[in-house]
Amino acid sequence: MSADDIVVVSAGAVTAVGLTLVETAASVRAGIMRFVEAPCPDQEPFVIAQPPEAGIPDLEPDLAASFTTREIRMLRLAKPAISECLGPIRALGERIVLVAGLPDYEMKFLRGPTAFLRQLAAECGAALESYFGAPGGRAGGLLAMRHGMDLLSSGQAGWVLAGAADSYFQLDVLGQLDGEGRLKSSRHMDGFIPGEGAGWLLLTRRAKAERAGLPVLAALSAVAAGMEEGHIYSQAPYLGDGLARTLDILFGNGLSEPVREVYSSMNGERYWSKEWGVAFLRHRAAFHPECRMHHPADSFGDTGAACGPLLVSLAITGIREGYRYAPCLVYSSSDHGERAAVLVSAA
Repeated sequence: MSADDIVVVSAGAVTAVGLTLVETAASVRAGIMRFVEAPCPDQEPFVIAQPPEAGIPDLEPDLAASFTTREIRMLRLAKPAISECLGPIRALGERIVLVAGLPDYEMKFLRGPTAFLRQLAAECGAALESYFGAPGGRAGGLLAMRHGMDLLSSGQAGWVLAGAADSYFQLDVLGQLDGEGRLKSSRHMDGFIPGEGAGWLLLTRRAKAERAGLPVLAALSAVAAGMEEGHIYSQAPYLGDGLARTLDILFGNGLSEPVREVYSSMNGERYWSKEWGVAFLRHRAAFHPECRMHHPADSFGDTGAACGPLLVSLAITGIREGYRYAPCLVYSSSDHGERAAVLVSAA
């Protein structure tokens, strides 16, 4: 999908290393990490990445009975990131379409994802036309952006708030992952550190941003999605084709210049390195000889569905501040096969 005139006008973030995008970007650039031990009865503590509790606003007490612990945590994480993102547009009174990335399909929403999305929309405190969910696990946030860009390109929306919030911090979720040997510990060195966070971006068309007098932070020049048949939970052989085919689509119309930076959802599990190797080798000509790879999960853990929008926000910040070069490739890969990628260009 070509989206040369779709731009980002604001962004917001919450992670273990920052309660705003500015804080998060500065911490990641400085190599700051924030990992702590979470006690677990009768076994070794889990190592987790978690934002300071004091920085995450509480929700109304009566919501506790309506949502799971994980859903409530996701709503709490989303609220400050969305507030940061919507700051520039509140005074304009524009109506917005909300598109939210959602965790993997097996997440047990207490009253279904629609109820969660409705509450998320209510927490936005802005005039919303409608809201949509984009399931897809770690790729969910970028899939939400893809859906939002489709809405903008087709004229079905003028402004789109796209992003995701996610958290692994529900005991049964951590227990399942630990039982599968996927959480990093002294017993499982080839594992990842579970995190949580939220990332949101306000998207529109360039002409609309200019008419509203809003600065353009970056352009989203292309976006693509694909599927890895041999994913972690599949019996099919793992060939690493999913990301390579996604980049086939992304680079299908050619590049005006080679990719200079890559932001990846790699989380420390060696499984993810194979697909990048396959994708890079098949598309070597698309990358600058001095292309650099970044995987911020090293700083704030695996943020699940929020990963993609957080990576895009970090790429945008780096380009604007001059320590990253455009274009940036951002990609996210999910446990159940979903793959998504976007090209981020300078404003």
